Amino acid sequence: MCHLTQGVRRSGSAALDLASVACGRADAYWERGLSPWDIAAGIVVLEEAGGKVTAYNGSPFDIKSGKILATNGKIHDLMSKALVKSPPLADWDASRM
Repeated sequence: MCHLTQGVRRSGSAALDLASVACGRADAYWERGLSPWDIAAGIVVLEEAGGKVTAYNGSPFDIKSGKILATNGKIHDLMSKALVKSPPLADWDASRM
C-alpha cells in the first residue's frame, strides 16, 4: 500500500481547518458530511487568501453536497486525483493498514 500523505491532522472544526489552509499551516483539507454553516465562512477566508475550493473531482463546489476539497491551489489537481481514486470507507480492509 502506498501512503500519499505524511500525516493527517484534524482540529474538529471545519472552519478552523480551512483557516489553517488559508494561512499555510496545512496544504489541504477534505471532508464529507458537512453542513453549509460548518464551512461557509472558512471558504471565504481561504479563497480570499488565494486557495482553491472544489468538489472532490475538481468540479465546481456545491455547498449543499457536504463534500469539500480545499487546498493552497498548488496541489489541488493531485489531491483531486487521489480522492477520486480512493475507495469508499466501506470498502477499506482494516487488516491491510
